[in-house]
Amino acid sequence: MRILYGVVGEGMGHATRSRVVIEHLLASGHQIKVVVSGRAHGFLVERLKHHPNVQVEEIAGLTLTYHGNRVDKSESLLDNLRRSPKSIEKNLEVYRRVAEQGFAPELVISDFESWAALYALNHFLPVISIDNMQIINRCEHEPSLIGKHKLDYRLARLAVKAKLPGAYHYLITSFFFPKVRKKRTTLVPPIVRPEIAAAKREPQGHVLVYQTAATNAELVETLKKLPYEFRLYGMRRSEVLGNVTLRDFSEIGFVEDLRTARAVLSGGGFSLLSEAVTLKVPCLSAPVEQQFEQELNARYLEHLKYGAWTEEFSGRAIEGFLERLPEYDAALSKLPSYDNSMLFACLDELIERHARGEKRPVRLDSPALGKWSES
Repeated sequence: MRILYGVVGEGMGHATRSRVVIEHLLASGHQIKVVVSGRAHGFLVERLKHHPNVQVEEIAGLTLTYHGNRVDKSESLLDNLRRSPKSIEKNLEVYRRVAEQGFAPELVISDFESWAALYALNHFLPVISIDNMQIINRCEHEPSLIGKHKLDYRLARLAVKAKLPGAYHYLITSFFFPKVRKKRTTLVPPIVRPEIAAAKREPQGHVLVYQTAATNAELVETLKKLPYEFRLYGMRRSEVLGNVTLRDFSEIGFVEDLRTARAVLSGGGFSLLSEAVTLKVPCLSAPVEQQFEQELNARYLEHLKYGAWTEEFSGRAIEGFLERLPEYDAALSKLPSYDNSMLFACLDELIERHARGEKRPVRLDSPALGKWSES
């Protein structure tokens, strides 16, 4: 089957997860055209270059500007507005190429990406959604996990709902599994990239730290005051600062430091939290301010006792978290180990149903960790 696959480019998590799904589709004999923005484009070009039945097209996407541990909404808006004329021109050019090159997609898959979904709408094609974000809108969450941010929750639900409305089916990857409240929704475990699947947990003495904002110098000063060894990714340089080792990006090095870490300090981004949970590494999460999806991830992390969450990485918060590592290790040790087989079975079922001309399935026959029920 000819499949158009859209990948959102803000952050690298969507790209690393989509790569796994795309490689499965290619191994199954499908032809894929990928549309992707940002740094994710270069990553997918490199990872998929040896596959003959895939083509990767670069589109323009939205970007976020960070100051410290918060998104600067005003600067992000201005930056995207400044780039919008060229972005629109670029996306129209890619749209024409996809339409004119004779690829003629039969199905669209979107990892929270709007360009491919718009193409599907204009060409009356079904869309399969594969991402973690839809859990905000399509599942029920206890009030205690929403906290005081009820307005943020409602706004986030509306935004997620508007991103990919009316999909053929929603496959939601997650490390937590609340009750599904909407039809055509299936919960599956996190996507495990091959490097994580091959990694063996061997905890040592260091704490892995990952931050999105390269400008957050305050975090380094906080870590230097604590009696632990930290390996910090995200500052985009390599340097040793006492007990804090700054690491430039290295996929191999990062996985090695993750599998051997005694614990992880990170934001609330789904990719690292889910990989840490998969490897059974306790996490302390400090979500980016006013990013409800990250706050929800962090709250579930604490609720399940896989770690804790904090508003900021203060010395007190970090020390309190590290003192409770035996408690988190015990909870994580009871967690079943999952691979990608459940997701792949659900995806293959959806593709087969579409090939047979079936309407949008309310529930899938394949095993899953959450499905819609009338009861």
